Amino acid sequence: MNYMKGINAAAVLAAVVLSGCSGQGSKIQGASEEFPLGQVEIQGLSASACAAPSYIAVEKGFFAAEGIDVTLVSGTFETSKAGLASGKYPVTNGDFQFFPSVSEGLDIKLIDGMHQGCIKLLTPPGSDITTAAGLAGKRIGVDEIGGSPMAVTTIVLGNAGIDPMTGVTWLPYPLDQLKAVAEKGEVDAVALWDPFATIAEQQGYHVITDIGTDPLFAGKYCCFLFASGKQIRENPERIKALLRAYHKASEWIAANPEETAQICIDKGYIASDDPEFVAGLLKSYKYHATHEPGLKHQVVRDALFFVSELKKTGFIPAATDAQKFVDDLYYDIAADVPAGHQASPSH
Repeated sequence: MNYMKGINAAAVLAAVVLSGCSGQGSKIQGASEEFPLGQVEIQGLSASACAAPSYIAVEKGFFAAEGIDVTLVSGTFETSKAGLASGKYPVTNGDFQFFPSVSEGLDIKLIDGMHQGCIKLLTPPGSDITTAAGLAGKRIGVDEIGGSPMAVTTIVLGNAGIDPMTGVTWLPYPLDQLKAVAEKGEVDAVALWDPFATIAEQQGYHVITDIGTDPLFAGKYCCFLFASGKQIRENPERIKALLRAYHKASEWIAANPEETAQICIDKGYIASDDPEFVAGLLKSYKYHATHEPGLKHQVVRDALFFVSELKKTGFIPAATDAQKFVDDLYYDIAADVPAGHQASPSH
């Protein structure tokens, strides 16, 4: 262990001891001199550029520097929810797909914003559909019913005057097959995650909506950092440390997109042989070069936007008080401000 790492570990261990003495902590599983905040699993292996902060926090040692031994694992949305609810997974990089589950009682908190748009709605080459209004009565392919690309598309349709539940037909296919079924004419449009979305665009697909640039979504977070409510209550210092590590990773990505892309490819996190393409995706997501206090207001504001829009499309009950929902969901863990007690920005 080098000298600086020893100092970091000692500081973290002191925080854990103090937390335990105040009655706010609990026994840390797998704690050691090197990793005083123990061993954890994070469901962060998704093969996408969206998860780059998790990859970089491991590869550049940002988790380790905070005293945490992190193992990244893969899984589904359902396993992610279950892991967060049980406390098995302390945090996850996710999006507004979690909001409907929160409305149903999922015990998680929103603790930060990660990056901007990574989803596109497209029509195949040769299609005469060039606007959202043209999708009325059409078939739209998605990777899962109720998933994020579908949720985005429902917002787009609703703002185009189309009832997203009755005005189109939704057809689920495996993500890597959506482009093929569109080219066979089995669907009229596809809602895709990156890198599939940008690859399709490069191959001649027409972009109806890119949430990174569309005026409805531009400048807004699409991916957030969520924390297990159980872990916040039992191991708050660990959650704070994980947040610091993610901040360091995001800032490193912002400063080093090309090197980030090469690391992600070389280590097998992203299935690509084109670092320039991956670096372009990372740059488009606008990772923060610094994390200033004012950013928390953007997190709350953007979460409120998605909750309000998802109410309109039926993903969240219409009777939901969107402002209270977000005030209860957001937790300024770094400042120890409980959910519902932070000052909301003006809207």
